[in-house]
Amino acid sequence: MPGRGWDDPWTRYPASVPLAAEGGLVTSRQRGPMATSWWSRRFTQVLESYGLGTRMQRGRRYARMGQVLSLEVRTATIAAQVQGSRRTPYLVTVSLPEPTGPQWEAIDGAMAAKVGFAARLLAGEVPTDLEDVFREAGVALFPAAWGDLRSHCSCPDWENPCKHIAAVLYVFADQLDADPWLVLAWRGRSRDQVLEPLRAAVAPSTVEEVAPWWPFAAGAMPALGDGAGAGAGPPAPPERPDAVLDALAPLDVQVRGVPVVELVRPLYERIAVAAPEPEG
Repeated sequence: MPGRGWDDPWTRYPASVPLAAEGGLVTSRQRGPMATSWWSRRFTQVLESYGLGTRMQRGRRYARMGQVLSLEVRTATIAAQVQGSRRTPYLVTVSLPEPTGPQWEAIDGAMAAKVGFAARLLAGEVPTDLEDVFREAGVALFPAAWGDLRSHCSCPDWENPCKHIAAVLYVFADQLDADPWLVLAWRGRSRDQVLEPLRAAVAPSTVEEVAPWWPFAAGAMPALGDGAGAGAGPPAPPERPDAVLDALAPLDVQVRGVPVVELVRPLYERIAVAAPEPEG
């Protein structure tokens, strides 16, 4: 559609003023950058790199005013309501194409292979190389261009994105600070779906192995002395679900002064899959 000229009557109408929103999602930061964590900052940097100009500025103002009434992250889609200048809130959706099955297999395998990586996710932190994991699978964690998104708003504005869509994306960035799992949900995976390959990775092997904290080789037990019972010993202890954490190199990551390894240790108890008892 051709752009409007300076003498177009549409350009002489004053900008609409939004109705005051009640109970809207006011962003946590009213001045300065919209985000604090590296992943939220990265998301806002990507948004502002699209060169969309004043629409993003107006959207940021709407976000800080609390004009976004609700926001829900579904599978690969953000759905929201935004209070504009009309009484009925506008409906906004912003979607991303989901990775293919083989792409998810590559992503799952890469995440499961990095125990320290998984520990950071479980502690509520996005590892800095998550973008690399997605990129190597042929997927962009954050949309590289506006054309990668499918967005819709029920407002009468002809522009896409409009300020209502921009406001929703800024509120999403604000929520990413507190809940980094949202970025994976927007890419099409729930928390449980992300954890499933991690459960498989920490499940006890069906092959006879030795726990990393057990001092003897598989099948080798110390002799108790000469005579009856020589060569016999106590049975090997069962594999602890969290034993793999003891084999890690030290992780210099803390949450409120507590080492992240100690925070995730109870989670390994919960996600570990018990090996079946042998018959006989």
